Amino acid sequence: MVERRKRAVKRGKASLKFERPPVIEAAASVVGKKEGDGPLGSLFDRVEEDATLGKKTWEEAESSMQEEACRLALEKGGLKKEEIRYLFAGDLLGQIIATSFGVAELGIPMFGLYGACSTIGEALSLGAMTVAAGYGDRVLSVASSHFATAEKQFRFPLGYGNQRPYSATWTVTGSGAFVLADLAAAAARKLGQKPAETKGMAVIAGITTGKIADIGAKDSMNMGAAMAPAAYSTISRNLMDFEVEASYYDRIITGDLGDVGRTVLLDFMKAGGQDLTDLHMDCGMEIYDKETQDTHAGGSGCGCAAVTLAASILERVRSGEWKRVLFVPTGALLSTVSFNEGQTIPGIAHGVVIEHREVQDWNEGGA
Repeated sequence: MVERRKRAVKRGKASLKFERPPVIEAAASVVGKKEGDGPLGSLFDRVEEDATLGKKTWEEAESSMQEEACRLALEKGGLKKEEIRYLFAGDLLGQIIATSFGVAELGIPMFGLYGACSTIGEALSLGAMTVAAGYGDRVLSVASSHFATAEKQFRFPLGYGNQRPYSATWTVTGSGAFVLADLAAAAARKLGQKPAETKGMAVIAGITTGKIADIGAKDSMNMGAAMAPAAYSTISRNLMDFEVEASYYDRIITGDLGDVGRTVLLDFMKAGGQDLTDLHMDCGMEIYDKETQDTHAGGSGCGCAAVTLAASILERVRSGEWKRVLFVPTGALLSTVSFNEGQTIPGIAHGVVIEHREVQDWNEGGA
């Protein structure tokens, strides 16, 4: 009789703690020129100077960017596409067309996802569950967005030249891709190899799945206010499910609340008894220079949290600067149909617990 390893422990109402955490084996980020000109510019793997990537349409450009991120992640991990069991991917466009056209040539069995700007959190969560449960040694999680495709679909054609209120955010042109691997599979590839310098690895230690939060926001130019209640809900749920204080984490990182949403979140958390002022970080506020790049409240889009995680956050976890972070991509679940019919803008946020592991832990992969 084969002894079955316990893969995960249910925590509270909405969380899982993985007994053998999946490793983030490789990550890649591809961005546009505006993102490359921002504070994180030197950290991205690839900066595309041409926003169309040589394609005829903005949508084709986003598809190409997503495929590029996937192939680059595989290349950085020394992997072939045949070694990936499943692909979890999504974007902001109707019927997730950037994804379906972008990853088609990879030929990997795919789960198409839509969580608005929280999609990378959903993709990482489902990917981690799949690896931890033993349904695949490796999966690929990816998300993308493009300023021009998002403006075209959700707001105004670029040629219209409308004025943007200061509460508005700037959709990131970017795609982030991540290879998640079982520790034993990752360790097997490391045998006989000297780990890069003395850096450790980043693992997904747990997840907290978000639920819909809707406070009645209707302003499509103020996504931060619409998403902040969802961020509050998921962060609070995570702290309750894992029975920890906010200080358990070195950083609690939201996806794209921007200036406005951050203020709302901090107020909500203080009212709930947790002060995140010194712990909170928002990817939308990190990716652009507010003063010089005219992005108003900050960055947004599926690509915002994805490329910031791939380019900046993971490196700080791997190096041990941060031992544990709660990564909470945030999404506003509106569409042109619901908005034009006068509906509210529901929000959702998914929590991913990312932890540092020492290099020697590779040797425990087959244990």
